[in-house]
Amino acid sequence: MTSTIGTANTPLNHELTRRGLDLVLAGTTDMADAPLRVPLDYYRDDKLAEIEESNVLRRTPLPVMATAQIPNNHDYVVREVLGDSLLITRDREGVAHVLLNYCRHRGAMPACGSGNSRRFTCPYHSWVYDNAGKLKGVPGKEGFDDLDRDQYGLVELPSVERYGFVWAVLTADASLDLDAHLGPMGPELAQWNYQDYGYHDERFLESDVSWKGGLEAFAEGYHFPFVHGESVIGQNTVANTHVYDQFGSHHRIGFPFNWIKDLEGTEPADNWDPRQQMGVIYWIYPNLILANSPVGVEVIDILPVKSATKCKVRHSWMATYPATTDEQRAMYDEIFAQVHAAVRDEDFAMLPQCGEGVRRGQHDHMLIGRNEIGVQNMIKVLADKIGIALS
Repeated sequence: MTSTIGTANTPLNHELTRRGLDLVLAGTTDMADAPLRVPLDYYRDDKLAEIEESNVLRRTPLPVMATAQIPNNHDYVVREVLGDSLLITRDREGVAHVLLNYCRHRGAMPACGSGNSRRFTCPYHSWVYDNAGKLKGVPGKEGFDDLDRDQYGLVELPSVERYGFVWAVLTADASLDLDAHLGPMGPELAQWNYQDYGYHDERFLESDVSWKGGLEAFAEGYHFPFVHGESVIGQNTVANTHVYDQFGSHHRIGFPFNWIKDLEGTEPADNWDPRQQMGVIYWIYPNLILANSPVGVEVIDILPVKSATKCKVRHSWMATYPATTDEQRAMYDEIFAQVHAAVRDEDFAMLPQCGEGVRRGQHDHMLIGRNEIGVQNMIKVLADKIGIALS
C-alpha cells in the first residue's frame, strides 16, 4: 500500500497527525514510486567531492550558526566550516556578521573561541578589528602611511539572519537569495520560532563515511529497530513508518511515536498536535538536519572533510523553552546526553561500516528502497546538482 504523499501545501497541523495515524494502523509508510540504483562513485569519488565543495557547498546558503547561540549584542563564536575559520558576530546594532577570521596583514586569526567582545586583536602584530569586521587599529602606523582602513577590514561573507539561523555563502563574491534557496520551506521553518529557543550545547565528531551517507541516516526509520533498539528512538518510535512531504529541494519527515495509536477513534484536539505525536525531521539542502521533539530540536550539520568518505558532524541541541533554573539546565543536560549518545554510539558506530563498504565494494551500485523515499530525495537532488545519472 502506498499512501498519498504530501507537498509543500501540507501544513503542520492535525492532518499530518491523521496521515501518520493512518499509516501506523495500516502497517505501511509513504513510499517512492520505485527503488533507486545509486552508483558507488556517488559516495566515494574524490573528484566528485571536489565538485560538490566548489559548486554546491561553497555556493549554497549554509546555516552556520543558530540565532540562539549569539543572542546578545557583541556576542561572537569562531567556527570552522569546510576548513575556513569563520568569526560570527553580533554588532552593537544587533546585526549578525559572518567574517573570515584572517587578519588582512599577514593572515593570523584575530579571534578564537566564543564570548562577548567589541574588538578582536590579531595575535601576530596586534591589528585591531571591531565586531563588524572594520579595521580600527594598526600599531606602527607610519609603516602603513597610505593605508585606507576602510579597504582592509576582515573579509565579510554574504549572510542573512532568518528563521532562527545565520545563513552564509562561503564565497565572498557570491550572491545570497535565501528565499529562492528555501522556497516553500521558508514559511514551514517560520512556524517553529527557532529564534526564541534556548541554545544548550554542542558536540563534534568525525566519521569514516561520506557526508551524504551520514545525512541519509536521518531520512528513514527502516534502521530504527536494528540500530536504535536499545535506546529511546527504537523504543518510542514506530519502525519503518513515516509521513513524507517535499518542499522544493528540501523535505519533512514525520516519524510517528508509538502512542499515536491511542488517538484511534478520537476527534482532533490539542493532543493531535504533530509535535506531540511524531518526531518531525527536516532536511534543508544541502547539509542540515533539524530533528524536532516535544521539548527541543537537534541541529545536525554534516560536511565532508579530507576525502569523499570522511565527514565532520556538528550536533547541537536547543530547548523550546530556554532554561531559567539549574534544575532545567540539568534536565537539558540529560536530554542532550541521551540524544547525542544515540547519534554517536548508534548511528555513527554503524555508519563507518557503510563507509568501508563504499570504499572497498566491488558491486557497481546500491539499491535504495521505495520505503526510503527521503533518502531517495536527498540523492536525486544532489545528483542533479552535480550531474550524476541515476536509474
